[in-house]
Amino acid sequence: MNYRYVAYHLGRLLLVLAAALGLTTVGELAGFGFAKDERLAEVALGAGTLLAGLAGLVLWGFGRRAEVETLHRRDALLLVAVGWLLGAGLAATPYYVWAQLGGPQSLPPPMVSPAVDPVTGELSPLEPWSPPPHPFLSPAACYFEAMSGLTTTGATVLSAYPNDIESLPKGLLLWRALTHWLGGLGIVVLFVAVLPLVGGGGKKLFYAEAPGPKSQGVRPRIAETARALWMIYLVLTVAQACAFHIAGMPWFDSICHTFATLATGGFSTKNASMGAYYANPWIDWITIAFMVLAGINFGLYYQLINRRFSAVIRDPELRLYLTIIAVASVVIAACIYGRPGVLTTGATQTPGVANALRDGMFQSVAVQTTTGFATVDFNQWSFLPQAVLIALMCVGGCAGSTGGGCKVVRVLVAAKIVLAEFERVFRPNVVKPTRVGGAVIDPEVGRSVLIYFLVVVLLFGVGSVALKLLEPAGTLDFTSAATASLTTLMNVGPGLNRVGAVENYGFFTAGSKLLLALWMALGRLEIFALLVLLYPRFWSGR
Repeated sequence: MNYRYVAYHLGRLLLVLAAALGLTTVGELAGFGFAKDERLAEVALGAGTLLAGLAGLVLWGFGRRAEVETLHRRDALLLVAVGWLLGAGLAATPYYVWAQLGGPQSLPPPMVSPAVDPVTGELSPLEPWSPPPHPFLSPAACYFEAMSGLTTTGATVLSAYPNDIESLPKGLLLWRALTHWLGGLGIVVLFVAVLPLVGGGGKKLFYAEAPGPKSQGVRPRIAETARALWMIYLVLTVAQACAFHIAGMPWFDSICHTFATLATGGFSTKNASMGAYYANPWIDWITIAFMVLAGINFGLYYQLINRRFSAVIRDPELRLYLTIIAVASVVIAACIYGRPGVLTTGATQTPGVANALRDGMFQSVAVQTTTGFATVDFNQWSFLPQAVLIALMCVGGCAGSTGGGCKVVRVLVAAKIVLAEFERVFRPNVVKPTRVGGAVIDPEVGRSVLIYFLVVVLLFGVGSVALKLLEPAGTLDFTSAATASLTTLMNVGPGLNRVGAVENYGFFTAGSKLLLALWMALGRLEIFALLVLLYPRFWSGR
């Protein structure tokens, strides 16, 4: 293990993060610099920029005289794991500094109406109102929020006024959204794209970070591959932001929601998530379309650009991905049709055919792509549509997409292996290779897929039990604990009950928040890239 060389590239990675913070600071000054409630946000973002830049320069200076010129596999894994864990800590700095400087106290008091006694009809005296402590006063909560952004999970600790989303300065809202966008294809991939001096080690770094059981290269050189993916990402970003604005969304919300959509993250600038725009169905359909696009393997877009249409049409993972979305949407729509429901704004509705299809497809796509947006409170739904959503959380998007979850291709491979085993029970002498889309599944790939599912189930169980133990006795029901463990591990965000569509993670203790932040990182790095650090032989070099 060459620690100097890892420190060298980690320093450069943190300098990229500092640059992103710096751009957010400039955007804050240019767009909202004269607003009184934005001044502390400017200071907080500036402090984050300086801290990330200083950390990057120190690590870069320590490692710049490293003797080797390429990253080995262990070095790449260490860089990716430490990059995400340390990067989240630095990304959390603006939240913590803003709260410590008194940002929450700068908010206006709530509008309180006198209460009327239901018996006497007289006005009851108003009690002095004191706001609850802001969650960003806790380092664990800030780290949770930053990790949720970078891993595109979308879970938040922000709750009710004055600790709600809409009470945050726009500068911090923009930074929340930008952490999503950076984490979408991976800040590590960005690092490889813009800093080609990584050389041969770049390939190891890219494949250590890229989601899915394997990453389909679209160009011969890894730096060119990363740049091609990011160009596609940029084009989709501009297209969606313009579409949102044309549909009637303000530019600020259009940009923030675009960052969250294409990264399949789910951070919104509104307390009601995308339900705040429920009156405008065009915004829902634009969101659905781009969530679907974000959940597709980005390598297929490169195939489309080169007019290799048959390769895209024949892709078995894409076919299964679209089929699952279609079936789940119809099933959920049938379940909620004609039944009273609650929107994320608190309004009630009894959906007809059009709204049932719209809501069913929106929530199916939002959950399967692990975006986590919501327009309706699915906590109020019956068992069957909730069960469908839980299944979609586990499936996730396609390999090579910005989505989380187990990935559609893994589900496909596992299903093929299980069916092949069924056939061997009654035809033991038949030797027939297992295929997916005409390609033979390598036994090593099949083995790694099954082990991945086994470890995911194990971590899900461990997380559920650990949350029950970390929280005060009797305060956390098992459904909330289990879905919190699942949705953070799958990078989805909302779960059921206390972590449902209109709820939040702010009530968890500091220990639980740190555990869930670790679960987000495990899910984003496909489990093994982080767990390997716990294996003694990884450090011994043997």
